[in-house]
Parts: sequence; structure tokens; C-alpha cells
Amino acid sequence: MKKVRTVVTGMGVVTPIGCNLDDFWQGLLAGQCGIGKVTRFDVTEYPTKIGAEVKGFDETKFFDKKEVRRMDLSEQYALAASQIAVDDSGLDLSKIDLDRAGVVIGSGIGGISTFEKQHQSLLDSGPGRVSPFFIPMMIIDMCAGMVAIRFGFRGPNYATVSACASSSHAIADAFRIIQRGEADIMIAGGAESTITPSSMAGFCSARALSTRNDEPEKSSRPFDRDRDGFVMGEGSGIIILESLESALTRGAKIYAEIIGVGMTCDAHHITAPLPDGDGARRAMLRALQDAELKPEEVGYINSHGTATILGDIAETKAIKAVFGDYAYKIPVNSTKSLIGHLLGAAGAVEFIASIKSLQSGKLHPTINLDNPDPECDLDYVPNKARDFQFDLFLSNSFGFGGHNICIAGRRYNGQE
Repeated sequence: MKKVRTVVTGMGVVTPIGCNLDDFWQGLLAGQCGIGKVTRFDVTEYPTKIGAEVKGFDETKFFDKKEVRRMDLSEQYALAASQIAVDDSGLDLSKIDLDRAGVVIGSGIGGISTFEKQHQSLLDSGPGRVSPFFIPMMIIDMCAGMVAIRFGFRGPNYATVSACASSSHAIADAFRIIQRGEADIMIAGGAESTITPSSMAGFCSARALSTRNDEPEKSSRPFDRDRDGFVMGEGSGIIILESLESALTRGAKIYAEIIGVGMTCDAHHITAPLPDGDGARRAMLRALQDAELKPEEVGYINSHGTATILGDIAETKAIKAVFGDYAYKIPVNSTKSLIGHLLGAAGAVEFIASIKSLQSGKLHPTINLDNPDPECDLDYVPNKARDFQFDLFLSNSFGFGGHNICIAGRRYNGQE
């Protein structure tokens, strides 16, 4: 069966450094850090008091007041980013086959703030005070469902849940759906809003988060010797995927082409990666094989790069195992140094950052890389943006449970 070529024709973001593409990208290039003290609740008793909260999000641009009351914040982010992406794509909904348009949106945790509030209502006032919208506001698949309702997309529709790899798996699934000829257009990505009391308490108890509370802007330090954990972020990243035929027929602008994905599992530990990074290595190799690429053709890698002690070393080892000596010639940056870790939304937002790099010929810096870990010895684009032209890239995402995924993209090079 001939594989259908699949391209990206629209992008939308809601992030801690910008709620539109331009602000997000210019913030990345400027090394703007979106991390600060958590403002949503009292963090006095928490060992970690910092996070990357979304700022300047104006829900009234997307919803009326009644809609806002019936949506979890993660759903608001997903719908807003989807609207931005659809607008960016120039899609005319009256001229497409809505039966061949679908949605896959992932999340690691979903509507946990809704769960907390409604559970408190149950404890305080009894079951009669629990909102009738509690379940649809909480369940992870509702982002995809609500986006489909908004745009009338009647094709494949579901959620992916693989912790911090969720939105990358959503993009991969949407890519495969189009590649198999089962849809012409897919909305894909992820959304997350987990800066809540219970989420923060859980990650603190697991000792996964940075406690550099006095210097929030310096707390996310991927590949640095002094890193002490990741910083929780929130937001959404959404892309519009189309068959090449669909995009060309309607004269759409084409940002990039997805050409391969690789998915593996560590089968090792519930939170820790394989020490030698073998699961990540196999994911990258599978993406290269799927894309029919040689390792030396890759120009850039957007890393998972969380700033955890074990994770950064394992990913570095995996890259060196795949690329050998050539690994030292590939720029490898971490978007999480600037916006924190958006958990289930991270992969999609970082994939968008990769495409912006491809389009602009610029790489955003990995900030706070002041004292490189001796075991992390690649070119991580430290502290300053860089002009750099490339045609092929990889975007890595890894999640608790040992989920690994790598997506390969390239500059659209016309019809073949």
C-alpha cells in the first residue's frame, strides 16, 4: 500500500511564555523563562514552590462565560490552541469533507483541577453538590471530543495517554491515520493543566521536581551538572496535519513534512529510564528507519531534556549510540529549560518549536547550562540562540512507564 505523504499546515500554542505562535517563538529565541513562584494556591508547605504557569491567557477570546464554567482549564487550553491552529491553517470548513477530518489530542493527567474541586464539594456538601459536568470536565478524551464538536470533524477521534509522551503519540497516530488513507485532515497535539495541590504534592513526594525556589528562572537546568529535577509547566500545543494532496488542492502553506516515527518501551521501571538509554536509542533508530534516513542526514534534535539526573544522561547516551561521532556535530537543545515540562503537552509544543527552527533557520538556546555535566557532552546550544540551517530533525519524548517516541520531520521539498 502506498503511504500518503503527510504535512503540517497549521500550528497553535498556549504556553507559559506566550499564547500565540509569535510570542512563543520570540520568547524562546530571547531565552525568556516562563518559570516563577506558583500563584494558584498556597505553596508554603511544599518543598517545591515554583512552576511554569500560563500567563496572559484570555479565555474570552475563545469562549463565553457559560462555556468556561463547564470546561477544565486543560480543555480550555486545548480548544484555544486548536482554534489558533485552524485559523493559522486557513482551513475553510465549508469546503472540506468533515467525515475525513479527525482529532487526536493527548494528556498525561487530564482534568485534575476539576477532580480536586469536585471531590472537595463532595466532602463538604455531599453528592448533591457535585457538578453534572464533573465527568466530562475531568476525563482525558474530552479535549478531542470538544475540539471535534467545535469544528464538526466526524473522522477518527480519541485521546492518547502515555504520560510525558502523550502528545507526541497523538501526532504519531494522526500521522499514521493520514498515511494509511483513513483521513485527509487531523488536528493533533496535547493539553495539560496540572499545577494543582495534589499534582504538586505527588511530584514533590517522588522527588522529581526542582527545589531551586529562590531562583525560579534558573531552576530548569537540562544537562547542567547542578540540575535537581524538572519544573512543572502547563499549556497546549496543537498542529494541523493534512495529506499532501489535500494541502496542495486548497493551496495551503506547508510548514514541514512528517516522514517517520519510532515508538518503543523500556520495560524497565515505572519512572526511571534505562541507564544506557536503550529504549530511547531504539525509538530514534526506528524513526530513522521509518523515514528511510541515514543518521548523518539529521541536522537537529529537540531533546526530551527534562533536567532530571538520570534522564539527561540516558538521552545523551542514546543519541551517541545512534549517531556515533556524528552526535557531536548535531545541535541538541531543550525547550523545557525555558517553559518547564508541560507533561502530556510537552511533545507537541516541542515539535512546534522544532518546526519554527526549521522555518526560521534559528535554534533557541538551552538556558541555565552553566556547568555541563561531564556525562552530558554534546552541543546543547547553551544559553544563546544560534543561526543554523538544516533540513531534517528529530523530536524526542519519553514518559513515565518507559514510553519512548521519536518523530522525524523535514523541510517540505515539493512533489516527488
